[in-house]
Amino acid sequence: MDKTEQLYKIASEIYQEKGIDTEKVMATLDEIPLSIHVWQGDDVTGFEHTDHALTGGCQVTGNYPGRARNAEELRADLDVALSMLPGKALRVCLQGHEVDSIKPGQDRDTFTIENFSGWLDWAAQKHLGMDIAPAYYSHPKLKDGLSLSHPDAEIRRFWIEHGKAIRRIAAEFGRKLGTPSVCNVWVPDGFKDVPADRRAPRERLLESLAATFEEEFPETELLDAVESKLFGIGVESYTVGSHDFYLTYAARNNKLICLDTGHFHPTESIADKLSAICCQQGRILLHISRGVRWDSDHVVILDDAVKDLAREVVRNTNGKNLYFTLDYFDASINRIAAWVIGARNFQKALLIAMLTPDQAVCADEKAGDFTARLAGQEALKNLPWAAVWDHYCASRNIPMDDNILAPIRAYEKEVLFKRG
Repeated sequence: MDKTEQLYKIASEIYQEKGIDTEKVMATLDEIPLSIHVWQGDDVTGFEHTDHALTGGCQVTGNYPGRARNAEELRADLDVALSMLPGKALRVCLQGHEVDSIKPGQDRDTFTIENFSGWLDWAAQKHLGMDIAPAYYSHPKLKDGLSLSHPDAEIRRFWIEHGKAIRRIAAEFGRKLGTPSVCNVWVPDGFKDVPADRRAPRERLLESLAATFEEEFPETELLDAVESKLFGIGVESYTVGSHDFYLTYAARNNKLICLDTGHFHPTESIADKLSAICCQQGRILLHISRGVRWDSDHVVILDDAVKDLAREVVRNTNGKNLYFTLDYFDASINRIAAWVIGARNFQKALLIAMLTPDQAVCADEKAGDFTARLAGQEALKNLPWAAVWDHYCASRNIPMDDNILAPIRAYEKEVLFKRG
């Protein structure tokens, strides 16, 4: 028995004494779906082969070599990343401009499943679920910082048709792959300075959303979500699709509310929102990111915020009401490493949460003994979860943390550094 197994045996006995079956916990973690965001690999540029500049707040810093230049390269990069992630329920999430191919003169409002056929074939072969989101940014028709809320009806119509097209593609993913595709609507609409009329853009957005969602699909194929933002680069003073706007909209229209962990004030707890929503309207799409000051999309680390979020996930999920997608993009480091490190950190946070025997501290709280609650909460932090994580990776033939960079460096040398 090597040291990893020795440590796991001791850890599992400690958890067993506290009523936690580590084997059952690892089997549960295997089945938790986690959608890997593909835009980390192409710096959110998409593959329309145009000169569209990054707009709508999608700013990527860094120029690390090896960015994927087409869907085929992006899938090859994902293959490497996915090979280093444990779990049986992994998924992949696209943005609506990360097409396999596009006809001359074709624009986003006429996309069909044919534009994403390579993705569908690849996902079927790999037994992956597929999610997708419309891309309302980085396009000439994002005029004056507005898309679905623009005063020009023709501009709104273009974006409505794009949203409809992506929803049809999502439903096709769901039908062909046998697992519902989550289609998340986020628009960057807003103003740099204080608007004269805050209400009119929101009324136009409501009308555009009604038109976008007009076509109905069974939830076995498609799950719709709507996502807010606090502010964006260039739209610091007013965001049309604010949290208050979409929280109400989701509740009234049976949509998932998407909470991006980087889209709120730095001192605001996203973990605290889960129980508030789950005990009422129900379903949440979590975009797992890390905000740093005004920037929302840093690689996920195993910090207190993500561990607190995972604890609330475990306490508030019934297996149907929470969905998880990574959402960050960093071009200052190896992009595959960014995927792997961020995804594994969220999986670690979930594991820690499921390994936490919190019945005693909950009982102390109910009894009003807050001293015992505090002492108990701090004691729980000392449990040997890391030994369980190492065993979890080893038992699934996945590299442990100190071994993930070797295959990434080899791929970097053989493939990434040779790209233009």
